[in-house]
Amino acid sequence: MYNTRRFFTVSLSLTAGLMLIVNPLSAQFDNNLDVPYVPTPPEVVEAMLKLAGVKKTDTVIDLGCGDGRIVVAAAQKFGARAMGFDLDPQRIREATENARSAGLGERAKFFEKNLFEVDVSPANVVTLYLLQTVNEKLKPTLQKQLKPGSRIVSHTFTMGDWKPDKEIEISGRRLYLWVIK
Repeated sequence: MYNTRRFFTVSLSLTAGLMLIVNPLSAQFDNNLDVPYVPTPPEVVEAMLKLAGVKKTDTVIDLGCGDGRIVVAAAQKFGARAMGFDLDPQRIREATENARSAGLGERAKFFEKNLFEVDVSPANVVTLYLLQTVNEKLKPTLQKQLKPGSRIVSHTFTMGDWKPDKEIEISGRRLYLWVIK
């Protein structure tokens, strides 16, 4: 005969572990934030920046920057000036350290700020890995503040009825590009 309590505990532990593997959002979601922190894979970061056509003369803003990997890549691999904004102070510390370790100096900066309060007008590229509902709330600000020709790239999530100018798939993930008219 087996111990029912031990079986239940082991089953519960296995189930919780599998949920973290299958759904990483549950492992990194902070209820005080608008979106969970889910790192973007390096090949997707590069594809996002290529889709936006990032070049040295660009200023990139990453809203909900997490550990800063998109900002760091924009500055390091594409030569752009880049800024990241996130509400999570731990992520901003990580991002700042990642940029410092990469020797990026003033080319990559991070700020602890609510993404709905960010002035995106200095950017000509904005990157997003947010939820569709958050993208839709940001849409009026992006359309109002960004200059014609500015590009917006979103990983996985659309902006509702705003049809993207281009979309691609990389490593099973959809990327969307909008160009401000």
